[in-house]
Amino acid sequence: MKIITKISTYWTIQLIGWITTSLYWGFLAFFGGTFIWKIGIADLILDVTIGIALTHIYRNFALKNRWNKLSLKKLVPRIAISVLVLSLLYMLLIVGKLYLVRLIVLKSSPASFMVFLKSTQLQVFITGTRLMSIWVLAYHLYHYSRLEIETVKENARLSLIMKETQLNNLSAQLNPHFFFNSLNNIKFLILENPDSARRAIDLLSELLRNSLNNNAGRLIPLNEEINLIRDYLELEKIRFEERLQVKIETSVDLLKYLILPLSIQSLVENAIKHGIEKRKSGGFITVKVEMEHNFIKISVQNSGKLSKEIKDSGIGLSNLKERLLLQYNGNAFFEIKEMNDETVLTTILLPAK
Repeated sequence: MKIITKISTYWTIQLIGWITTSLYWGFLAFFGGTFIWKIGIADLILDVTIGIALTHIYRNFALKNRWNKLSLKKLVPRIAISVLVLSLLYMLLIVGKLYLVRLIVLKSSPASFMVFLKSTQLQVFITGTRLMSIWVLAYHLYHYSRLEIETVKENARLSLIMKETQLNNLSAQLNPHFFFNSLNNIKFLILENPDSARRAIDLLSELLRNSLNNNAGRLIPLNEEINLIRDYLELEKIRFEERLQVKIETSVDLLKYLILPLSIQSLVENAIKHGIEKRKSGGFITVKVEMEHNFIKISVQNSGKLSKEIKDSGIGLSNLKERLLLQYNGNAFFEIKEMNDETVLTTILLPAK
C-alpha cells in the first residue's frame, strides 16, 4: 500500500520560487560563458536551501509573535528591520557558499575570504534585499488578504443574523397575541381614556417603525436602546396593568457607549414572553446598566422560571449570543440563570469602548 503525502501550498510555493530564482542565475552564467556544471549544481542546491531556511525561520518567528494580527502601523517597522537582518544573513551565507564551492571545485583560492567578501558583498546584499523584500511583503500581503476576506465573511454573517433578529423581533410584535391584545386595549382606552389610547397607538407604531428601520450594519447609542425598551414596556404595562412592575436603572453615560441594536430588547421581550405571561399574578422586570471593571454590565431580572428549552435553544437568545460573539470577537459575556427566589437573571458584559 502506497502512502502519498501531499505537499502543502506553502512548501510548493517555497520550492518553486527559490528553484526558479536559482535557475535564472544559472542560465545567466550559462549564457555568459562562465558556467561550470559542478558549480552550477552546487549553487542550485545551496541557494534553494539558504533561501528556504531564512524565510522559513522568519515565518515561524512572525507566527509565534502574531505579527499577522498587527495593524499596518505596527507591522511596517518590524518588516523593515526584518528585511535588513535577513539581507545581511543572506549576504554572509551566499558569499560563504560562493567562496567554499569555488574553493572545493577549483581546488584553489585566488584571494582570502575577507578580500572575496569585500569584492562581492555589495552586489549580494542588494540582491538579498530585493529577494527578502519581495518574499516578506508577499507573505504578509497574502495573510492580510486572508484576514480581509475573513472580516468580510464575518460582517456578512453578522448582517444576516441581525436581519433575522429584526424579522424575529417584528414577528414577535406582530403576532396575533401581542398585536390583537394591544388593539383591544386601545379600543377600550378610546372610550375610557382617549389620551392613553393615543399614547398606546404612538407606542405601537414607534415599535414597529424601529423594528423595520434598525440598521444591521451599525451600532447604536445605548440611550436609543433604553428608549426603545421604555416604549415597549410602557405598552406592555397597558396590557398587564398592575400585573407588571417595571424598573429601569442606569449609572453610565448612555450617550457615550454603543451597543448592538435590539440586544437588550431581546432580553426584555424574552422576559415578558417566558416569564410574566406564564404567571397569573404577573411579576416584575428590572433592567440595570452599570460599569464593572471596564465592562458595560447589562442585567435583566424578571419573575419566572428558566426552562431547559429556553436556556438551550431559544431562537432570540441564540441569535443574540451569535451576534455578540461576532461583533466583539469573543470578548463579550452572556449568561442566563435561574435564581433561588423564582426569578431569572440574564447578564451581558460588553467591552467599554
